[in-house]
Order: sequence, then structure tokens, then C-alpha cells
Amino acid sequence: MTSLAGSLAIITGGAGGLGEAICRTLADAGAGVVVGYNRSAAAAEALAAALPPAALPHAALRAPVTDSAGLAALAEEVVARYGRCDILVNCAGTTRFVPHADLDGLDDALMDQILATNVRGPFAAVRALRHLLAANGKGVVVNISSIAAVTAMGSNVAYCASKAALDNMTKSLARALAPAIRVVSVSPGLVDTEFVKSMDQSWRDEQAARTPLKRLAAPEEIGQAVLAAVQLNFTTGAIIPVDGGRPLA
Repeated sequence: MTSLAGSLAIITGGAGGLGEAICRTLADAGAGVVVGYNRSAAAAEALAAALPPAALPHAALRAPVTDSAGLAALAEEVVARYGRCDILVNCAGTTRFVPHADLDGLDDALMDQILATNVRGPFAAVRALRHLLAANGKGVVVNISSIAAVTAMGSNVAYCASKAALDNMTKSLARALAPAIRVVSVSPGLVDTEFVKSMDQSWRDEQAARTPLKRLAAPEEIGQAVLAAVQLNFTTGAIIPVDGGRPLA
């Protein structure tokens, strides 16, 4: 593994279950980490303080992905503090369980919220930070997607569509921003976060049984996949599954 010492990583949604694991993995590899948050300031600040020391100091900064002005302010703050951004991980996302056949349950407000956060948000973050990412010719963006983009099975129809759009956008941006910036999707299956652990055990067991490797992903495995994507220097526009082979079942 190549050390990330001296590099800066920004993780949107960094205080969430997946975001925390990604922050810890990149910090363990030597990166300075900006824990991006929207409303979870206290959790983000506690996480930033708990990360191992790095050449660049860790910080918790507001990264409201549905607010382009807020993202521009984030970019200005990063310039003032660090003068660089080497890695952007778009981990912020939202959803709510709505049965796919319940078309009325997926109302306009929820659909707009999901698409704004899961699709427009990553694009807006890249737009705000692209000049920093391109500065040394080796920037990398990692979008956190989902196998729902492929299977069309997930928390609701809009969520599945949002992740399919994110994967497509990964490819478009990889082409548009090359060679200075690489863009990759990491596509998890069901991850055993605290949120998932709070659900019915029989449902969790059923999901694991439907996966060829017969278990759910650990958050740390998503962090390791992000680190691998960062270090795959000749890979761009790729969708990297971390799903235990679930689409094969």
C-alpha cells in the first residue's frame, strides 16, 4: 500500500456509518481527512479529533451537498487551510423505505430530496472542488454508489434510479475530467451499519442468505475499497462492486 501522507481527503457524509469507516481508513493510510457534514457537526468534530495524527491536520467542515453556495464556501475554507485537495469521496446520501409498488408513497418531495442529495450533490461537490483536485494532475473522486443501481432492488424506486444515475455520471465525469482527475464508483451491497443492525434480524439473515458469500459487508470493507480505488492509478470510469456477489444470486 502506498502511503497517503501529505495528501488531503474530503469525505462528504463523513460522520455517517459508511463515512466514518472511510475517514478512518484514509486517515490510517496517512491522509489528512476533512470530515464533511451537513447537520452532524458534533459527531464530525468528535470523529476528526479521534483520527490518528497525520502530516495534514484533520478537520470537520460543513459540506452541505444540496447547497452549492455552501460547497463553494467549503472549497474556500479548504484553500485557506490546506491549499490542496487530492481525494474527494462523495458519501453523503439519503433514502427512505417505500415499497416499489407503492407509487403514491414515493411522493414528489421525497423523490426530489433523493435525487438532489444522491445525484446533484456529488456533481456539485466535484464542481466546487475540481480546480483543487486537478491542481497536481493526480486528483481522484470516489462516488459511493450501490448495487441497487444494477439490481433495481433497494429501499425505493428513486433510490435505485439515483444510484444508476450516479454510476453513469461517474463515467461521464471520468471522461470529461481526464487526465487530471480520475473518477470511480465504489458500489456496495448491503452494509452492516448500525442502521442496518437496528432492523429485523430475520430480514438481515435473509439478505445474507441471498448473497453468495453468505454475509453482509462490513463498513471497514467499504473503506478498504475506497482506499484501493484511490490507489488504482490507471483506473477511471470504473464501477467497483463490493457486494459479496449478490447480483449473481
